[in-house]
Amino acid sequence: QVQLVESGGGLVQAGGSLRLSCAASGRTFGTYTMGWFRQAPGKEREFVAAISWTGGSTYYADSVKGRFTISRANAKNTVYLQMNSLKPEDTAIYYCAGYRSTAQGIVTSDLRYEYWGQGTQVTVSS
Repeated sequence: QVQLVESGGGLVQAGGSLRLSCAASGRTFGTYTMGWFRQAPGKEREFVAAISWTGGSTYYADSVKGRFTISRANAKNTVYLQMNSLKPEDTAIYYCAGYRSTAQGIVTSDLRYEYWGQGTQVTVSS
């Protein structure tokens, strides 16, 4: 069992930056592929970024590519999402999620992810 707790959300002006953190409990964090998803009001949850268990592979949604960076520190049981050049359309609740896998391939469908955090609100003002 893995528990995930996100932090780092908040209100920022367009063009600004935020770094989200996701702290995981459990000794097997290092064997999990981790991802970030988001859900804006009235919209479906969407994939944002993911990172393989070693950190050797990453994948991004086209909408955030070049602006967001996902990383992880397995020794700290933490995954990060650095968000730069934020836009009002990035406003959403951001969720951390993970699934057990030691493959380098990354799944972007939320159906594959076994564990989810409670979410953290990110609001970007124009």
